[in-house]
Amino acid sequence: MIGVVAYPEETELVQEFFELFKTPWEFYRTTGSYDVVLYAREDADVADKAAPLIIIYGGGQTIFDNANSFQVTLHEKWKTLLYKGQRLPLYGDLVAFSNKDEGVLHHEESGLPAGIIEKRDAYTLARIGYDIFREMRVLLSEGQPTQNAGIPTLEIHIAVLRDMMIRFGVPFLEVPPVPPSYTFMACLSHDIDHPLIRAHKWDRTMFGFLYRALLGSICDVLKGRRDVHHIFKNWAAVVRLPFVYLGVAKDFWYEFDRYLDIEGDSESTFYVLPFKNQPGQDESGSAPKSRASGYAAVDIAERLRQLVDAGREVGLHGIDAWTDSCQGEKEQNEIVRITCVQNIGVRMHWLYFDKDTPAVLEKAGFTYDSTFGYNETVGYRGGTLQAFKWLGATKLLELPLHIMDTALFYPAYLHLTPEEAEGRISQFIADALKYGGVITINWHDRSLMPERLWDDVYIGLIHDLKAKGCWCTSAERIVSWFQARRSVVFQRDEHWVDIQLRSQDMDSNGRVPQCRVRAYNWNGVIGTCSEPCGDILLTADKPVRVHLHGGVAPSL
Repeated sequence: MIGVVAYPEETELVQEFFELFKTPWEFYRTTGSYDVVLYAREDADVADKAAPLIIIYGGGQTIFDNANSFQVTLHEKWKTLLYKGQRLPLYGDLVAFSNKDEGVLHHEESGLPAGIIEKRDAYTLARIGYDIFREMRVLLSEGQPTQNAGIPTLEIHIAVLRDMMIRFGVPFLEVPPVPPSYTFMACLSHDIDHPLIRAHKWDRTMFGFLYRALLGSICDVLKGRRDVHHIFKNWAAVVRLPFVYLGVAKDFWYEFDRYLDIEGDSESTFYVLPFKNQPGQDESGSAPKSRASGYAAVDIAERLRQLVDAGREVGLHGIDAWTDSCQGEKEQNEIVRITCVQNIGVRMHWLYFDKDTPAVLEKAGFTYDSTFGYNETVGYRGGTLQAFKWLGATKLLELPLHIMDTALFYPAYLHLTPEEAEGRISQFIADALKYGGVITINWHDRSLMPERLWDDVYIGLIHDLKAKGCWCTSAERIVSWFQARRSVVFQRDEHWVDIQLRSQDMDSNGRVPQCRVRAYNWNGVIGTCSEPCGDILLTADKPVRVHLHGGVAPSL
């Protein structure tokens, strides 16, 4: 059990942190019994020998530092630490220490320790030179700047705490952020922006298609960015275009259900715009006219119902839902009316979002949002591979967006070759294999078709994900699993820990996989074991009782 001492205004942050690092904890009580006491306030009077492991976080001089002659030598903001060779950016205050040699974290520029450990007579002390919950506030509200997009910062913060507990023999339980039998999760999603090229006549979308198909294809081949066969595919589409407008040739953009063939038995999510010719609002007023869609959901209603019948999720690609809950309800109701599916999720068109959006979306009744990401790059805007609850929200979960095809390939963004894109994606897979969680992927509807032809990269991605043991599925399934994990509760008495999964979403048909509890150092053996002692499967109808000194009792 972890006892936490934090500022009162950080209560919600602490609670959310321990939904991501799902392990038994409570706010510190003087009468409590703890394996770890975590202090995250600089004015706290550290209780000597309160637990076998005491961890003190703080980005400024603390009462403890003054009382123990800890020499603070560096006090900066927005600096980077190194942890096991990996960069860890900070967005709040940082202190380093000049009178200590051993360090678990180091300031990247000076090499000074920013996290130190001391063995004392009856306990181990760790002093970490930043405030973990203030860092979390930045990550789950403002998000990371693009220069740090590729760093899963919040996952590293969790790993630092977990690793210290493992290293110093603390027995603890954790519900890992990945289902049993899988190595990690991937959310497969598709924004439906341009399903019909015949809906675009003499507009920028049509002219942009012609330019990229005719001239852009040649330039890409001459620069070695694409193969010659892409020229022929794109030119053939241009030749067919007049016949598409005449209605005698098939619309080559109206084939986004090809994703069903590529993804096989893996479910995915299609986010659909509700109305056409509505650019909506941006932060300054009316959004650019180019944001307006040339189609409405009703124009492709038959295809949407086919997707639902095939087991795919259809969600809202919102226009004004991000800023107006009444408009959000109207947009949501249009998708519900067409698909006859209640309780849908949302991703905003052009990823429009601000600090008030979570409350607006929650009021409108959406089950989740998947907007929090980058347009111009790929990465971890929130620093995490996990679905999280917004601060101030009651229950709305955010499924952060990590990889978007346009960010990878557009000339105005990363402008990667297919080989470079595959290399960038492999970094996310490596992170997911290390930390668990989910990679959320957005491959747009027309990205398989001329003139983009980004299908080879997506096909290779799906193959690679499945080969590595990933659970590839829809946003709704992923969010349901995270909601089930969040429902797990730990109750401890003198000798036992009772673990109960309260969610009823997990069923025998495997709609949502089970959760598991992982036990570390559970025999009470002090050591540096980095492997779990065992996993315990959880089901809603079978609570589990674990003895504090090792062993699992029969289900309650």
